[in-house]
Amino acid sequence: MGSHSLPEPVTAAGREGLAALLDDPGRAVVGLDFDGTLADIVPDPEQARAHPGAVPALARLAPRLASVAVITGRPAGVAVRYGGFAGVPGLEHLVVLGHYGAERWDAVSGAVRAPEPHPGVAAARAELPGVLDAAGAWSGAWTENKGGRAIAVHTRRAPDPQALFETLRGPLTALAERHGLVVEPGRLVLELRPPGMDKGVALVEYVRETGAKAVLYAGDDLGDIAAFEAVARLREDGVPGVLVCSGSAEVTELAERADLVVDGPAGVAGLLAALADRV
Repeated sequence: MGSHSLPEPVTAAGREGLAALLDDPGRAVVGLDFDGTLADIVPDPEQARAHPGAVPALARLAPRLASVAVITGRPAGVAVRYGGFAGVPGLEHLVVLGHYGAERWDAVSGAVRAPEPHPGVAAARAELPGVLDAAGAWSGAWTENKGGRAIAVHTRRAPDPQALFETLRGPLTALAERHGLVVEPGRLVLELRPPGMDKGVALVEYVRETGAKAVLYAGDDLGDIAAFEAVARLREDGVPGVLVCSGSAEVTELAERADLVVDGPAGVAGLLAALADRV
């Protein structure tokens, strides 16, 4: 046992999942969200960086596992850059599933593979300024173009972020529907993206691909609920799992479903270090 103590899951299913991971780490997958889980949430998403303890802990843990998958709504290349994942000894088995799994970066090749973007994204993006203007939200909202694959509208910088978020929900949902897209709400962000891709789909496909016999998933936001539900389905199929919430008072739904709540990205880094000590 190293210097980090391993927290105990509060549920029987979580304890079973953790035991399975520790028993045979070489057949386990660890899935991790990026923003709010590996990186602290910051007012400007372009300033997000992995917690200083995260990559060193992953570099110790990853070689003992089947794989580590970072599953994020961001473009894969952006998460790799902000995470500092490229060229790190020990992270040879890391993959980044970007745009909820539509893009994939493998540490082995260092390349991003992706299908063609959905045409509705460009069409919605062209209409977005008019929609924001009509909602009186032009000054407070901040838009992020996710590599032509999704559009995020952030309200964190507005004078009243929550009120603007509620104001924009209807108009952005209507905009998305006009172009065959869906709206995914998050922590003071509304994301317009193509249907059929979510973190749950990405996680299940990846666990099946690797043949993993245990899975741990850590997330912090509403977009991670799909991955939590995927772990629940995998458990029913006989793959034990651990659900970790990167503790945020902003998203209680996730904390209520989790087997283990840790204190934000610092807590996630500590958990990864404790797992590395044990395996």
